[in-house]
Amino acid sequence: MAETKRGRLRTQLVELLGAHCVSDEPAVLAAHSSDKWFAAHEPEVVVFARSTKDVSKLLQFASREEIPVTARGAGFGYVGGCVPMRGGIALSLIRMNRIHEISFADAVAIVEPGVITADLKALARAQTLFYPPDPASMKDCTIGGNVAMNAGGPRCLKYGVTRNYVIGLEVVLANGETLRTGGRVHKNKTGFDLIGLFVGSEGMLGIVTEITLRLLPLPPARATLSAAFASAAQAAEAVQAIFAAGFLPSSLELADHFTLEAARRDLGKMIVPPGSAHLLVDLDGQEESVRSEAAAIRELLEKKKPNVLETATGEADCEKLWALRREFSNSLRATGLTKLNQDVVVPRSYLVDLMEFAGTLQAKHGFPIACFGHAGDGNIHVNIMTKDYATPEMQEKVDRALDDLFAQVLAWGGVITGEHGIGLAKKRWWPDATSDVARDVHQKLKHALDPLGILNPGKFVD
Repeated sequence: MAETKRGRLRTQLVELLGAHCVSDEPAVLAAHSSDKWFAAHEPEVVVFARSTKDVSKLLQFASREEIPVTARGAGFGYVGGCVPMRGGIALSLIRMNRIHEISFADAVAIVEPGVITADLKALARAQTLFYPPDPASMKDCTIGGNVAMNAGGPRCLKYGVTRNYVIGLEVVLANGETLRTGGRVHKNKTGFDLIGLFVGSEGMLGIVTEITLRLLPLPPARATLSAAFASAAQAAEAVQAIFAAGFLPSSLELADHFTLEAARRDLGKMIVPPGSAHLLVDLDGQEESVRSEAAAIRELLEKKKPNVLETATGEADCEKLWALRREFSNSLRATGLTKLNQDVVVPRSYLVDLMEFAGTLQAKHGFPIACFGHAGDGNIHVNIMTKDYATPEMQEKVDRALDDLFAQVLAWGGVITGEHGIGLAKKRWWPDATSDVARDVHQKLKHALDPLGILNPGKFVD
């Protein structure tokens, strides 16, 4: 866009929303050009919305002028979902960060999209309420971003993902109209599931401006078991044994040899238990039940001959065991290699097969590969670790490795993303992961709600 055209757009938006909501400063444009993925494209202007009214006025204007609008929260996504690929307007919702209500009586929270996930969890906890979704970036990411990508986390096993907690939405459509769907009731079968349509839609169907979330009673007790094994196969067998015995932990996390070795180099050998695989089992509930389940699972794990087995009870001591898991990503980055996180999901029976297949990929393509993640639901993060990813040659080499990974995952009946979304990072494999009919339905929904294609253009539905 020519400088005069950009200046004219800025002037129009200042007249529409006020100077304090609009910026075309180079540093601001650069900061709103990307997320945590390896792609960037600057917008012409950044708009900082303060209210639903701001968003509505902006989209009326953008629709009339046919200007692209790409919404974003804190920019902590992993797939380039908020990169403004067609330029235009980057719509930041980070200033819409009010928690309007946390109701113990109704067990709901009503929040704006810019609320940080960990802040909501803490405020709910203070009222003995519980918001279960716990994405790894919860101290930085926003509820609005979680809704856009249908974020998950370790507790998905027992409690489900973001979609399972959204019971009401306020959404501004591409033409500026405001849709309210759902509300503060925990059951609602009035018409189509419009909430489910917007949760996970990656900002391509509408802009969420208010979210009503279902909350649960806060479990009064917690226990964590940490077990190290000689092999990933042993750890996976332990996972199956836990389920076979009728237990449903809140989390079951698995890490492989490369991940543990990176942690040993980064954090020190004394912190990381010896072995080539690590399993974390988290339990919550009433004191007596947690105590008895922890004892029973410990006995079960002992039969699998772990190298080390530790048990912790209470929030503080459990978090000490979880500190290792929460540092895995940082330890992998500390290797000096670029970490390319692929959040594939396979049927749980293919858990060992996936980790073994990662080893064959490493041998074939020459990349170190680190696997860790949510063993309980088959959502293992396969991290390709590479040098010089910025070069086109290396990117093509990585893509060939991902061709093999995703083809095998799909052949097993798995999916190419469980939490992070498609965005730009997985756009290449969107046709492989879906049928012609499914893609046609996506196109029709997109055209019905955004006929001019102004919302987050350049992504997988295009």
